[in-house]
Amino acid sequence: MSRTVQRDDDSRAHRVADTFRQLFGGAPDGVWAAPGRVNLIGEHTDYNDGFALPMALPQTTLLAARTRTDGRLRLHSAHGGGGTTELAVAELAPGAVPGWAGYPAGVVWALAEAGHPVGGADLHFDSTVPSGAGLSSSAALECAVAVAYDELYGLRLPGPELARIAQRAENAFVGVPCGIMDQMASVCCTAEAALHLDARTPEDHRQVPFGLEGRGLRLLVIDTRVTHDLGDGAYAALRAGCERAAALLGLPALRDLPAAELPKALPALPGDLVPLVRHVVTENARVEEAVARLREGDVAALGPILTAGHASLRDDYRVSCPETDLAVTAALDAGALGARMTGGGFGGSVIALVEAGRESAVGGAVTAAFAAAGHRPPHLLEVTPAAGARRLGPPAGTR
Repeated sequence: MSRTVQRDDDSRAHRVADTFRQLFGGAPDGVWAAPGRVNLIGEHTDYNDGFALPMALPQTTLLAARTRTDGRLRLHSAHGGGGTTELAVAELAPGAVPGWAGYPAGVVWALAEAGHPVGGADLHFDSTVPSGAGLSSSAALECAVAVAYDELYGLRLPGPELARIAQRAENAFVGVPCGIMDQMASVCCTAEAALHLDARTPEDHRQVPFGLEGRGLRLLVIDTRVTHDLGDGAYAALRAGCERAAALLGLPALRDLPAAELPKALPALPGDLVPLVRHVVTENARVEEAVARLREGDVAALGPILTAGHASLRDDYRVSCPETDLAVTAALDAGALGARMTGGGFGGSVIALVEAGRESAVGGAVTAAFAAAGHRPPHLLEVTPAAGARRLGPPAGTR
């Protein structure tokens, strides 16, 4: 971690702890951070037991937390409208906590349901992860709670198990049938690396070197400011279609269909399932190609892989939108080595791999294209691969 990032983390941790004191009286037991993520390649593959290559962002959700002995859970967010939500841990149930508070409450519920001896807490959140931008702000919220509770209550769970707990919170408590990629990235990523994830066996994840500075490259995130709600049924319908296709092919999951057998398998499927299967199978192949190129040190070769992934998401999976398509086209026309939408889709963000010194030109071209089309100006972020969830504040006690 650079000294600049360390200073920024320390400063934010102090601010979050100060606000906690004002809200709840007394100091927190500790402050934890969990990052958002961008997925370099491997979209909509995780819930098909497939492969992905995410990296953690410098942008994080910070959580100041202190245990309680009365079984009450008090939640406050700097971005949640100002009020404090108070709940009884023993009464938590799926679907019972609306809005943002359902994500942290769901993690406490999932831990208790799994048999872990957890109780109440006072929790105050602040975040620099843009919400609705496809950068996994929900996973950052969940994983901050998971790592904090792990330490506060002395659970000592491994990272992949904490990711599973956070995923279960989103699946069963909030009702979004996401895969495990976002949570694994938030918990398990390391700085200057991307996470080679096998969603079937996340415990076997590998870190792949992804240093940009030394290669004369930069990664630009273009937040289109088109928000999306993955709980609206579209995500669930895509997942159900993939599961139906796997069943028709007699496979445990689409991950088990090799790319070489795709031409033979597609004619056996109903027409509406063909593009879904084609995307998942070819996307898994793109992940493996990307990992091979990065391990060879050829980071620039990632560019065409990104662009091919976007075409598949746009034409086969159909989760792109006019704004993300425009951002990709404008970035490529301005000289980006590759670009694609990242995240679940229906809006959100685009990533662009650019040569150092071309960031302003690419960002400016996208902004101009948005203005010409009558869209709101996009938000532009230059990002580097960051560390996963971690404690920032003083050591917490255990129970």
